[in-house]
Amino acid sequence: MRQSSNIVIKNKKASFDYEFIETFIAGIVLTGTEIKSIRMGKASLVDSYGVVIRKELWVKNMNVSEYFYGTYNNHEARRDRKLLLNRKELNKIEQLSMNTGFTIVPVRLFINEKGLAKMLIAVAKGKKMYDKRQSLKEKDDKREMERAYKI
Repeated sequence: MRQSSNIVIKNKKASFDYEFIETFIAGIVLTGTEIKSIRMGKASLVDSYGVVIRKELWVKNMNVSEYFYGTYNNHEARRDRKLLLNRKELNKIEQLSMNTGFTIVPVRLFINEKGLAKMLIAVAKGKKMYDKRQSLKEKDDKREMERAYKI
């Protein structure tokens, strides 16, 4: 049995731009050398999003850099990748994302204890500008309280 990996690729801007309504953990279909690139930490979730096409969930615009030691068989960096969820979860995601203002956002990409690539996705609603300012204010207040507590 493998030890838990410390490979975690985050979409840092997602929590700032979106309010997460519900989260799901999905498997991800990878080809060729993609898993090796992910294990090296060479992936990015910036500007990626999820979409339901024909009762299947796909993540679009996710960047997994080409494997450095790969040959002519190397994978394409930005391709659509299928996410694996059970039918009940897919139906729930599809129903939530059909509502106006809701979107599917990849939050984290990680390797689980079995060595499989998993993605944490969220059905989210976009924040308004004043919500973002409120989030920043709460973050600053929390930081100030921690500083005052340490002294």
